Amino acid sequence: MTYLALVAASNGRRAGFATVAGVALGLGIVGLVAAFGVAEIIQASTLLYEGLRWAGVLFLLYLAWEGWTTGTDVAAASQDHGRYFRRGLTTNLLNPKAAVFYVAVLPTFIDAAKPLLSQTLTLTAAYVAVATAVHAAIVVLAGALEPFLNDPRRERFARRVLSALLAAVALWFGWSTAR
Repeated sequence: MTYLALVAASNGRRAGFATVAGVALGLGIVGLVAAFGVAEIIQASTLLYEGLRWAGVLFLLYLAWEGWTTGTDVAAASQDHGRYFRRGLTTNLLNPKAAVFYVAVLPTFIDAAKPLLSQTLTLTAAYVAVATAVHAAIVVLAGALEPFLNDPRRERFARRVLSALLAAVALWFGWSTAR
């Protein structure tokens, strides 16, 4: 969510919405993978889980570093929505907490007497829809700051604050996902 705010505040709502689309697809893919049992395999394998966890932490730290060191060019950003989409997708595909959600939380809503796959897909779709609505709201709110950030000094300050927050989230993610 911090990355969504960083993108929308620095590069505008269009870039933010492209990121949201990537995040939504990532959540959907993780949900589908979980529906077929792959998330349980990752959860059961220390090596796979730790590899995914640390890849996610490192990717978030990379995004924070890039946000800290690189200025933004709103005109160029508006032309490259694919970049933001891919980053949103990658961020969620490298998020073991999403897989853990599908393994630990989602099954509590499953009725064993009904078909498992259809319930899992329905719950996944509902989760992705709610998460996407929340993420879109973050983009709308953070995107409101973009005109204010047209001043390079304010933009740099806000970008660095959000990048520091993203680095903090990466560290929290590393700590909170440890077994």
